Amino acid sequence: MAAIRLAKQQGAACCEIDIVLSGDNEIVVLHDITVDRTTTGRGYAYDKTAAQITALDAGSPFDAKYAGEPVPLLAAALTFAKREQIGLHIELKDYEHDDAMFDRLAQLLDETGALDWIVLISFDHPQLVKAKQRIPGLRTEGITHARHCDPAALARRAQLDSVAIEARSFHPDDARALHDAGIATRCTVPRPAKIAQHQEYGRDLRARVGAWVADGLIDVLAGDDVSYLRNLIADYPLRD
Repeated sequence: MAAIRLAKQQGAACCEIDIVLSGDNEIVVLHDITVDRTTTGRGYAYDKTAAQITALDAGSPFDAKYAGEPVPLLAAALTFAKREQIGLHIELKDYEHDDAMFDRLAQLLDETGALDWIVLISFDHPQLVKAKQRIPGLRTEGITHARHCDPAALARRAQLDSVAIEARSFHPDDARALHDAGIATRCTVPRPAKIAQHQEYGRDLRARVGAWVADGLIDVLAGDDVSYLRNLIADYPLRD
């Protein structure tokens, strides 16, 4: 939650978070299916209760100044998103408990009224089809890590509202085809240090992404540095 609050303060329009299911069918905000890498605990999230997971320290592994920061329940993130009017791209990291996950997600969205503030995303596009069938009005986004011969056809078949594409795989023709089909695009750029390294080697990735922004080919520009993204967008306003 500290990260979401900070992103909001820095001017982010939305945040990407990840979710898994606990053993007592609660949805927790966690990047991995285990708690080992991002908390002080060990083991699979599904082998623990939500109370056991939220009692772990998710701040110390990142920085000592965040010691004691708990793993949040999705309910807290949804409540914050609606109150503060910041969107959430919620990535499914649990591929084994769809029925329980979507039943609980439907309940949480009813309780918080946050449906309009989220987009459910996944690498598993059939999983998103199932989620959309369970939750009317849910927006979904398919994650891709490579180009496809007909991205618009792929997106239509999976009933996607948007497609997430890494900058290295982003192509203007694909973005135009998706837009023509009424499907939005999200482009994820590397960290600023990596972009600077590309520039040092004579490849101006920042200018290339900026041109896509100016041409209206990117609907959501994503990355780990909010201030960097805001400056990039400011430097490349939409063309008339």
